[in-house]
Amino acid sequence: MTSEATTGMVHTRAPGKINVFLKVGALLEDGYHDVAIAYQAVSLYEDVRAYPADDFSVSVTGSVELSRVPTDARNIAIKAARLLARRTGYRGGVRLEIDKHVPVTGGMGGGSADAAATLLACDTLWGTALPREEMLHLAAELGADVPFAFTGGTAIGTGRGDQLSPALAKGQFQWVLALADFGLSTPEVYSELDRHRDRNSQDIFPAPVAPTVEANVLQALRAGDPHMLADCLYNDLQAPALHLEPSLASVLELGERNGALAGIVSGSGPTVAFLTADLDSALELQIALSAAQLTVVRATGPVHGARVVTD
Repeated sequence: MTSEATTGMVHTRAPGKINVFLKVGALLEDGYHDVAIAYQAVSLYEDVRAYPADDFSVSVTGSVELSRVPTDARNIAIKAARLLARRTGYRGGVRLEIDKHVPVTGGMGGGSADAAATLLACDTLWGTALPREEMLHLAAELGADVPFAFTGGTAIGTGRGDQLSPALAKGQFQWVLALADFGLSTPEVYSELDRHRDRNSQDIFPAPVAPTVEANVLQALRAGDPHMLADCLYNDLQAPALHLEPSLASVLELGERNGALAGIVSGSGPTVAFLTADLDSALELQIALSAAQLTVVRATGPVHGARVVTD
């Protein structure tokens, strides 16, 4: 199915995310792990503008550290555009401009948001009009977190994190995010988790092959109650991230001393997400962490997934 191609520019936007719950299964023979994740999309966004072109190119600007973002064929947005072109038989290219506000290699899915926004932008620009299910399938080929950046809201991810089921969530949660001036490699954090489990195999229960999200997490999201959710924030990758970057422990302590209900390393880190009771508490915590020379932003969740923006 195709629709009329657009001759001008298409502007799309997709959100970053916080994993409010992340359990990692046992290491599988293929070197990967199954996971159980409760995702929440938050109000830090990646904006993609797509222009007609004969070949594929990308430029990047934004409010976050950009030195680790490639601007060649390694960029996930270029990969997303090329994948859509191959799958639909589109013979042209696209010039992409990305405005980034999700921390780079920060455990918040910024690259995944770029990929989701690019798929939507190119599909709209080129008039390829792929059905939503096919778009989600392409998203999963690009990365485990990309389908969620496409759908947004609150969802449970299983398998590699890309098998999504919506989760009911009431209200709005207030987050304060402490950003790092360095990144952590997701594969390295997973490897450190495996090493930790091997070192302590006599003292800890073996990880399940297929983990699940605990019922109290779903209840807290359904109730829209930050106090309930604070009690069940969980991340299997937090301990290995702290082992690789011990300074994150003091950030967690600082936030919890200054009014956060709870803090959690977001995904594989190094961003630390603090859940607060309300907007006033979030503002106070933002001031306190900023006074300690941390780079801090506020965000709310859940928010919508990838969408076209009318400029």
